[in-house]
Amino acid sequence: MRQRLCVLGSTGSVGSNTLDVAARHPERFEVVALTGHLRVDELLAQCLRWRPRFAAMADAQASRVLRDRLREAGSRTEVLDGDDALIQLAAHPEVDTVMAAIVGAAGLPPCMAAARAGKRLLLANKEALVVGGAQFMAAVAEGGATLLPIDSEHSAIFQCLPEDRSTWKQRIDHIVLTASGGPFRQRDPATLAGVTPDQACAHPNWVMGRKISVDSATMMNKALEVIEARWLFDLAPEQVKVVIHPQSIIHSMVVCRDQSVLAQLGTPDMRVPIAYGLSFPERIESGAEGLDFLKLGALTFEAPERSRFPGLFLAWDALQGPHGSTAVLNAANEVAVAAFLDRRIGFDAIHQVNARTLDALSPQLALDAPVEALLDLDRLAREQAETCVLALRR
Repeated sequence: MRQRLCVLGSTGSVGSNTLDVAARHPERFEVVALTGHLRVDELLAQCLRWRPRFAAMADAQASRVLRDRLREAGSRTEVLDGDDALIQLAAHPEVDTVMAAIVGAAGLPPCMAAARAGKRLLLANKEALVVGGAQFMAAVAEGGATLLPIDSEHSAIFQCLPEDRSTWKQRIDHIVLTASGGPFRQRDPATLAGVTPDQACAHPNWVMGRKISVDSATMMNKALEVIEARWLFDLAPEQVKVVIHPQSIIHSMVVCRDQSVLAQLGTPDMRVPIAYGLSFPERIESGAEGLDFLKLGALTFEAPERSRFPGLFLAWDALQGPHGSTAVLNAANEVAVAAFLDRRIGFDAIHQVNARTLDALSPQLALDAPVEALLDLDRLAREQAETCVLALRR
């Protein structure tokens, strides 16, 4: 039988690449549901191409426009709207596999729903673990879901480990997440205040959306990945390390107890981890170019500098803080990046908003706090971060 797919965030980079991989294997995959936020034209084209049973848009006005245009085109796709629709589709009985490619904390409720429903969950939404952490992993265990990481770094770690998760703790000394360093790896930190959104989004290796591109430039993306890795692989915070690897060929490494190092290599193409997640434990053709070792130059590694990437080090601060601190950090960063992209604050102020918000809030959540409590904390942190943005603009 073909895998029945729900792609949450299908109009984004990861979602589009998921459909690209699926198109190469029509005998293996059937698209049942596609969701987007505001990009009606892109979701319309995907619906006409894939003819899913369901489509959904979080924005009610966008969903009405999509519904009317699909009807005009003679499509039978049923259009749903609102956040509840994403939760409904993530847990739908006609769906086997959920690609969670929504950006931000908005992805937590549908990811939790997919986990509780025991789906094969391909996790590209790192915020589900950054915000949900213990609660999300408990939902995966209780629902019997198959959790497969899609971020290239976490997929690399996963590919280096045996399928039997019970052996991981006795094997791992620590893991090393690689980072490209983004567009400002060699730039004088004193000049970063004048960086424009377009400059911050010009990633040297990867094609990504604007929010994640800014996160890569500040290395907040890697900070969130450190938090994600801590939960995915059940590690202590100090067992997760980061090294800058500008070529983005080695995607991450596992250092074993005997000091053997296992690494996953490949071209910087998200279709590789997506194809692995879709086909696990098998492997299928992804469409990515192969690695030509005879044409590779030197592979280099650097330590991240606190003066250039102060946001990275907030990951360990948040992990060692009160439970809920990582949710605060994520919310602050989403507000700060949006303010930067809107040219309301400078690039260097992103870190100030994040650090000040963490300092201002000391959450007191239990490890088993309900999702509603996490989302309440997320809202409180956003309000505090917005206060910080306004203070920096004065």
